[in-house]
Amino acid sequence: MIDRDKIRAPFAPRLLHTMLRARDLDAMLGFYCGLLGMHEIRRIEFPQQRYSLVFIGYGSQPDDPQVELWHEWDGGPPLEHGTAYGHLGIGVRDIHGFCARLQEQGIALRRAPAPMRPGGRVIALVQDPEGNEIELLAAS
Repeated sequence: MIDRDKIRAPFAPRLLHTMLRARDLDAMLGFYCGLLGMHEIRRIEFPQQRYSLVFIGYGSQPDDPQVELWHEWDGGPPLEHGTAYGHLGIGVRDIHGFCARLQEQGIALRRAPAPMRPGGRVIALVQDPEGNEIELLAAS
């Protein structure tokens, strides 16, 4: 058995961000910030390499979990969705109302809000503009 305290105590690892490629940065920012309520935290431009990194999230501290959007200015190679990626999980209050609001904005639900099992947490599924799956979870 792994003794996690031997890792956590001296090194304090924590999840900082996950990266998604963004061919259409404006559409991705519109989805995550305009529809899901995140905000842009910082942007790093690499003019010689012709790409940008845009960090978005809900928190205000540098170490709060974030999503990094990697945008190649010329579009980059075609994106293919592999079998290893699953989804981003985002907790929301009033999941039914939130999903109704998304639908009013033209976002299709891949799965309407419902529990996965009797008495379980209510979840819904949507996709971002690049086709990445987002799991919305009922949260307090």
